[in-house]
Amino acid sequence: MKPNIFNVATKELSQDAFFTWLLQWADGSNKSHNKELFLAAQDFIKLLISKQLGYDKQIVKVKAGRQRENIDIWAEVNDEVFIIIEDKTFTGAHSNQLETYKKVASDWCKNKNHELVCIYLKTGSEANASLDTIENKGYAVVNRPELLNYFSKHSSVDSDIFNDFVERIGLLEKQNNSFETLPIKNWNRNSWEGFYQFLQTQIKVNGWRYVANPAGGFLGLWWHSDEWKDYNVYLQIEEGNLCFKIGEVYNNHSHVRNEWYSNLMAHAKKLGRKEIIKPRRFGSGTYMTVAIVERKHWLGPDDSIVILPEVVQRLKEYEQFIDTLLEQFESAEAV
Repeated sequence: MKPNIFNVATKELSQDAFFTWLLQWADGSNKSHNKELFLAAQDFIKLLISKQLGYDKQIVKVKAGRQRENIDIWAEVNDEVFIIIEDKTFTGAHSNQLETYKKVASDWCKNKNHELVCIYLKTGSEANASLDTIENKGYAVVNRPELLNYFSKHSSVDSDIFNDFVERIGLLEKQNNSFETLPIKNWNRNSWEGFYQFLQTQIKVNGWRYVANPAGGFLGLWWHSDEWKDYNVYLQIEEGNLCFKIGEVYNNHSHVRNEWYSNLMAHAKKLGRKEIIKPRRFGSGTYMTVAIVERKHWLGPDDSIVILPEVVQRLKEYEQFIDTLLEQFESAEAV
């Protein structure tokens, strides 16, 4: 395999540089230098604008750059449309940066009589719940599958920079989908991200992200949140174990944890769910694991390829397990 600059330069700044470079190619003066690359760049501009505006004018003039008022990438099109791009690889938005960038750009557009397009461009993977929050802040999301669809229409571009980036994004997608073909024991962080993205299409996921801890952290997915007494009870996958969790416990941690554990285990015994067991150790924090199902029981044997319909069915059974337990409490309170 020939060397690929983007397999070496993997940081967000390198990606910023690529997309800024691509936007600059959309200016009309560049058509004579490389027509196919120029047309690809024009289509990229059209893709971005179409996410928020109806705009069918010919693109004649494009200025693009980086780090304007801390905005990752910006482009001014035909002296009447201003595009800002928050460009992410594997990190997410933080603090109030998106609102700040949008306000700065909105004020500029008001003074210049431009229309504004706000884009959140993500080549890595991110939970749908997180992306929904970003869209609610007035940004349109352009994700990796959408980029791949765009790139697939420009396979004739003769440019090492362009094609190296396309190859890099294709590799990320392949790694993301590796959960479908790798034995479960060989899954890596990319595999789990792809698996979590699949689960988002099958169950109502509250969110997923990297969770740091002293043991090195894990990629967690949580779903099926409900209330028991004044606490939040839910299910969580931690790159292995399926965990029965209780959260928002601010006092009497051990008492609350032990009571929920006793209820869970009694219900498991009643239903013959022997795979639901006590974790190796109990925590005593705000969010605690009360019981677990080992990976081999809910996902599949280590040497096997995951059978997705069976996994989804098991996860729904654990949802039902929680539901029937909580219904018992409701029935008891009604008596």
